[in-house]
Amino acid sequence: MASAVLLLFFWSYIKAQKFLSVILSLVGLGISIWLFSAVYDGGMLVTQSGNWSAPFGISFVADTFAVTMVLLAAIAGFAVSVFATVSMNKARLQFGFFPMLHFLIMGLQGAFLTGDIFNLYVWFEVIIISSFVLITIGGKKAQLEGAIKYVALNLLASIFFLIGIAFLYGLTGSLNMADLALKVQEIENKGLINVTASLFLVAFGIKSAVFPLYFWLPASYHTPPPAVAAIFGGLLTKVGVYAMVRTFTLIFVGDDFLSLVLSVMAALTILSGALGAMVHQHLGKIFGYLIICHIGFMMAGIGMMTELAIVGTVFYLVHDIIVKTNLFMVSGIILKINGTQNIKELGGMYKNYPLLSLLLAIPLFSLVGIPPLSGFWAKLFFIQGGLESGEYILITFIVLGSFLTLWVIAKVWVEVFWKKGVNLPKKAIGRYFHELRQREKWVLLLPIVFLSIISLYIGLGAENIISLSQRIASELMNPAAYIENVMSQNQIEL
Repeated sequence: MASAVLLLFFWSYIKAQKFLSVILSLVGLGISIWLFSAVYDGGMLVTQSGNWSAPFGISFVADTFAVTMVLLAAIAGFAVSVFATVSMNKARLQFGFFPMLHFLIMGLQGAFLTGDIFNLYVWFEVIIISSFVLITIGGKKAQLEGAIKYVALNLLASIFFLIGIAFLYGLTGSLNMADLALKVQEIENKGLINVTASLFLVAFGIKSAVFPLYFWLPASYHTPPPAVAAIFGGLLTKVGVYAMVRTFTLIFVGDDFLSLVLSVMAALTILSGALGAMVHQHLGKIFGYLIICHIGFMMAGIGMMTELAIVGTVFYLVHDIIVKTNLFMVSGIILKINGTQNIKELGGMYKNYPLLSLLLAIPLFSLVGIPPLSGFWAKLFFIQGGLESGEYILITFIVLGSFLTLWVIAKVWVEVFWKKGVNLPKKAIGRYFHELRQREKWVLLLPIVFLSIISLYIGLGAENIISLSQRIASELMNPAAYIENVMSQNQIEL
């Protein structure tokens, strides 16, 4: 918030905004690393706003899951902030891109840290407002059309979320998540609890873009500039997944019907996302449908609701945020070089830019999950979790989704990198990659290199991410420590 407010004072000074945004994003990343280290080494931190003890005040809870998501948001925010300094044209930056980017990161990190269900709704609204501004910057017809679809569906999700919160408050008289975890278990009318949980499922399902609630995503994510699409693709749907994991492991626990619904939705999300990616030719739409497909993988882990499956969901969240953010920046580089993102009009990338092509191959093949890259390990836990819970049909869909993803990325690689280039007139999109100064080229490539190195670390250093995911899964499946820390009186004062 401090970064966003400071940048507002430099509204007309674009160069100053670029410099400050990168520096402030780096500071935010440093603070996120410090917070992650403090929680990982010293245990959970809890703050009660205004010194109002739980459950009366608004709690902020930094457990391992929350600080991991905060760190991932800071990493993605830093990468996009650097990428935008060159990839975004001046006309769009004049409409407040950098302040809105930091307001969006604020909303995301607030959603990850809150321990109050109504406060989570408030952070979701901050995210919607910020993202609506970002998606409409430039005011092109396609952007405005995509923005209307995006906002309409997300406001509908907010309505379902707010109704669900009202139900919860009516049933328990509380909004604190830890307190809700205790009080919901005492309610005898489980049918009413299931109805309330279904409202949350619809709300988070729309925000996560699961079947059949995903239609807004492929209609909107390809319309904004690549820097905006990168932060959207990496983080916006994942906050819905985070909220789903948090509520269904803490508040709505152990219902077989909900697990069945989640599993069916997961299977159909995987299939519909993969098929959508197969039939489209625009890189932005292909990557948008792959977001949907891989949200299905994470939904599958939630549906299985075993510790192994939750390990897979957390690992896949870590992998997917980094890779999807990187992929949309990759599409931005391809657009800069060729003037189009239609794969039928592309080709010759490997011949003309061999080293760059090898760099871009890292996020592409990490997405597929070719061993030992990052996408491979989480699927092992999904399969193990499915075998443990007897979810053989769900395992089949996960394997099918993996092979269809491989087919899609192989098609992209052949069309964009290996086939002979198509001689088409350049489209008027501003400066092209070969027209940029050498320093600007390096700035454009630096965040892709940065995220590619992290992707390689996630895959090649998988034992560390597995250890982190196991710790998070254990805390989620055994929430007694979370509840005790939030409800105890020995809190840090804000």
